[in-house]
Amino acid sequence: MTPAGLAAASGSGPDPAELARARATTVQRLERATAELSTAALAQMDATLAWYRAMPAESRSWVGLVAQAGVAAFVEWFRRPDTPLAVTADVFGTAPRELTRTVTLHQTVDLIRVVIDVVEAQVEQIAVPSAVGLLREAVLRYSREIAFAAAGVYARAAEARGAWDARLEALVVDGVLRGETDDAVRSRAAALGWGGHEALLAVVGRTPGGDPESVIDQVRRAIARAGHLDVLTGVQGDRLVLIVGGPARALHVRAELAAGFGPGPVVLGPVVSDLGQAHLSATKALAGLGAVSAWPDAPRPVSSEDLLAERALTGDPSAQARLVDEVYLPLSAAGQVLLETLGVVLEQASSLQAAARVLFVHPNTVRYRLRRIAEVTGYTPTNPRHALVLRLALILGRLRPTSHPEPPPAGTNRHDLSGTYK
Repeated sequence: MTPAGLAAASGSGPDPAELARARATTVQRLERATAELSTAALAQMDATLAWYRAMPAESRSWVGLVAQAGVAAFVEWFRRPDTPLAVTADVFGTAPRELTRTVTLHQTVDLIRVVIDVVEAQVEQIAVPSAVGLLREAVLRYSREIAFAAAGVYARAAEARGAWDARLEALVVDGVLRGETDDAVRSRAAALGWGGHEALLAVVGRTPGGDPESVIDQVRRAIARAGHLDVLTGVQGDRLVLIVGGPARALHVRAELAAGFGPGPVVLGPVVSDLGQAHLSATKALAGLGAVSAWPDAPRPVSSEDLLAERALTGDPSAQARLVDEVYLPLSAAGQVLLETLGVVLEQASSLQAAARVLFVHPNTVRYRLRRIAEVTGYTPTNPRHALVLRLALILGRLRPTSHPEPPPAGTNRHDLSGTYK
């Protein structure tokens, strides 16, 4: 049992008036020693904390003010122990908010430890003998409160930075969707830690349930499993938009890219080379999201490139132009006979025998021409999905006013242009 406890048990506790006088005398000594304690704390920080010695002069001065304010606040609180501790306002209110970006929480704990050690080492020299226990206990209580207050300051600063970063991120994603990826958008992205990436793409889908912050955290965890990727997120009502950047090979890990989305389709835009072209990927991904319902069995995620037919049917001009420029016109340049064969095969429900009869050629000739069509376009007419793309490309090409295929050279058998089975 402590001496105070023994005294209380024996009924001969310390005289309250005597304790009050001892406290008052100790307070006076503390006030006279405030400057000395502050100086000693700064000297000890300079001697033991390498990060403090390496700081610029302005930051060192702010840290010094915090240390001095901590000592002064302790003296004031010890004078009136019944008043609530207002550590945050008294101590950390002296420093600018930017100091939390310069001094880490771990360094702040080091700072507090040094100041408390300096004060505690002087307890017996400062306090009158009967108040040594009071002062030592007060130092311990104050050190606990100052530590909690420091944690609170950094927590609030982190929350403020998180809220600001979320708004900044939303502005970047909105700029990408609008095609306004100017220097301001690039600067904001850099401030969020977005690095230079060799490839990036847009991913769109439904927002999962929950508040936006938890949604973003879930998405980031899913993306982290895919490799060394950066992600910019935008929650727009029931739509979640991601801009994902990193090594080109990592962007093919599709399952992880779709993991953070809610139920329903997820559409990947084409891979582009930098943030300035990200709106191209986002535009096509959004067009794909608007058309994917026409393909109920679409994989998850599905590439916007695999939705060219559905996008063209919704009136997407870029998809229509792609079908004409990359399918119809190459076929036209390869020979009118390929266009004719494709049209007949599609009309005959991909039946080679029926198409051969209509074209008055051998079925093997039709097979050869279909292989040529696949080589020229990348689409196989006998594949149902590919046949849909080819049919739409044929229709759009025929409707295009400026797309008139060149006739075969005079005196040339049109079947010989694409190969005829002998």
